[in-house]
Amino acid sequence: MKYVLMFVETEEFAKELEAMGEREREAAYEAVGRWFAEHSGKITHHTHLAPVHTATTVRLSGGSEPVVTDGPFVEGKEVVSGFVEVEVADLDEALKLARSWPACPIVEIRPAS
Repeated sequence: MKYVLMFVETEEFAKELEAMGEREREAAYEAVGRWFAEHSGKITHHTHLAPVHTATTVRLSGGSEPVVTDGPFVEGKEVVSGFVEVEVADLDEALKLARSWPACPIVEIRPAS
């Protein structure tokens, strides 16, 4: 089964990452690299998204013209910063992967078709 794991950063996590010293930040990035290496056999696609301020949103409503605005759809304290698509046996295996994620404090899991 395919699932998408979306990695969600919080304001608090972003501040903690920014406050880290260079060595501590490198160790955090290395932990993420190890996670990808350990699960590479299950990952079919992944990407890191550009910062939320680079977003462009298209609002589609009824019969009126779409409205295009700079920035995210909603202003929030949590933003999706990246995702992986995985091929696993079931939701339990997807949950196991999510629980082992070493970075962002929130991982949203959705089935993919």
